[in-house]
Amino acid sequence: MSKKSFLAIGLAALLPLASYFLVDYFGTRAVNLPKRYFYDSVTTRTEYGKTFQDTIWHKVRNFTLTNQLGKQVSLSDLDGKIIVADFFFTSCPSICPALTRNMKRLQDAFNKTDTVVRFLSFSVDPVRDSAERLNRYAQKYGINSDTWWLLTGDKDEIYDLAKKEFKANIADTEVDTNFIHTEHFFILDKERVVRGWYKGLDSLHLNQLADDVVLLMLEKDKKKKRRLFGK
Repeated sequence: MSKKSFLAIGLAALLPLASYFLVDYFGTRAVNLPKRYFYDSVTTRTEYGKTFQDTIWHKVRNFTLTNQLGKQVSLSDLDGKIIVADFFFTSCPSICPALTRNMKRLQDAFNKTDTVVRFLSFSVDPVRDSAERLNRYAQKYGINSDTWWLLTGDKDEIYDLAKKEFKANIADTEVDTNFIHTEHFFILDKERVVRGWYKGLDSLHLNQLADDVVLLMLEKDKKKKRRLFGK
């Protein structure tokens, strides 16, 4: 990635506060939020004689895995957070080191301005990637365990999450479903709904990811009672 791309990621992380005041003042209807991708069902309801259809969006189910500190952690521990996730393994000789460095830049950028963004990296080689091994990897790349968990556990559980919950094999149609090795990063909103996937080695995609995280931060603020200018 170029210095210009790094700067763009850094600047994106400075937007939430300024954007909140601008959007709150001028109205939020003009903001194009990241779309939702997968739904589980559609329900029908009737109000005042009119029929409406409501989409039930797919939410990533809760799970419990082990992080790099050897602690059992669950997705429910991150309620109300925006999640940036990927799938990797520590002995990967190709794309994983670059993906980890790019995720680290995102972590550093958002750590400076907000506490709502969290990062998850699922090992797709959990048999070899013990918590101790993940911790050594985390130390090598300067990962902050407070906001970024490297996760290991039952292989079937991790692959079920990758394929059925994050839909990794839909985001990356070339991925081998027997070994989920993809360069994509995924965003979950605070409701655990998939709101986008991005090529983690592509500077344009990373800039879009940073922009979309900011927009989802604004979406979180929209649901709070507005108090600006006496509202």
